[in-house]
Amino acid sequence: MEFTITQPRQIVIGGGSVTRIAGLLATFGLRRPLIVTDPFMVSSGLVQRCLDPLEKAGIAAKMFSATVPEPIDTVVEAGVAEIGRGDFDCLIGFGGGSPIDTAKAMAILAAGGGAMRDYKVPHQADLAALPIIAIPTTAGTGTEVTRFTVITDMARDEKMLIAGLAALPLAALVDFELTFTVPPRTTADTGIDSLTHALEAFVSRRATPYSDAQALTAMQLIGANLRAVYRDPRNRAAREAMMLGATLAGLAFSNSSVALVHGMSRPIGAHFHVPHGLSNAMLLPAVTRFGLGQALARYAEAARQIGFAEAGDGDEAAAEKLASGLARLNVDLDVPGPRQFGIDQVAWETKLPLMAEQALASGSPANNPRVPSAAEILTLYHEVWSSGRNAAA
Repeated sequence: MEFTITQPRQIVIGGGSVTRIAGLLATFGLRRPLIVTDPFMVSSGLVQRCLDPLEKAGIAAKMFSATVPEPIDTVVEAGVAEIGRGDFDCLIGFGGGSPIDTAKAMAILAAGGGAMRDYKVPHQADLAALPIIAIPTTAGTGTEVTRFTVITDMARDEKMLIAGLAALPLAALVDFELTFTVPPRTTADTGIDSLTHALEAFVSRRATPYSDAQALTAMQLIGANLRAVYRDPRNRAAREAMMLGATLAGLAFSNSSVALVHGMSRPIGAHFHVPHGLSNAMLLPAVTRFGLGQALARYAEAARQIGFAEAGDGDEAAAEKLASGLARLNVDLDVPGPRQFGIDQVAWETKLPLMAEQALASGSPANNPRVPSAAEILTLYHEVWSSGRNAAA
């Protein structure tokens, strides 16, 4: 079996590791960073955890703090303009997935020009203007170690998957202490996002022995700790485990792929402004049940690793426990369905054909164990809407 492994050249993991940012830059001969972050990171003072060690090392960093939740192409363009006004030798993405994804897109667009839509899959984005250092402040997206970024095309209401080596950070600092102030709703949504990454990477048609190893460990860590960090945000051990789990899940799907959940999730986010992790959570039980028969052994093993099934459970019983366990997890984490989130039913129904088209066009559904037709995707969207507060609960 032949496969390729992609990952950052250096990943520093541990509490307080953000203080090593100046030394990390020095390792790669970098001294002129542009920090890409968001207004909350600035107003809350959390970005000072990055700025202070840089200043102590005599590095005068500049900031671009206009990023928004669920990154958009117009902000990326503004970021590229900011790059053009300075003499920067790297970008530091500091924050949740949005600032890091924005930094990746800035590096890609600054290198090649044009419009962000020119780089969506199947285009292979391998040329970056600047290297990226990623410092995540949530345990969820795994973008600190992946070769992907997702950017919304505002003119077309389309969440675009952009893939290539240009989106792969040079290095990452993974400091779980930066997640202590993340609120419970975001903790839950990003946690289910990381669980979805691990599960989809494991059942993907493009899974490899390397991605399997990362995905299995990620599912163990996340399954054992997600409820704990939701109930107690200051639980240090659980926060540390979730941060490591999210990073391992990122390595897994970066070297395998995501599948149908992500393909269907992106249009929900683009059209109805649902946070990415939350839209994944809405879909995960129903989409998982849809695929059980095509990868029974893998879904069963996932159930055992997450903790939904016992080691002695047969594959059919364990796989069923996975689908029901994911539904219970949504209940425990107070995940709303589309209707409870506030989406208008007429608007939902009107958008479904376009959403199904965009889901298929993303390529992710083709990685699913059971590859859906457009009609089956429509059926799943209807099921998620009608299933009440929590999909398949």
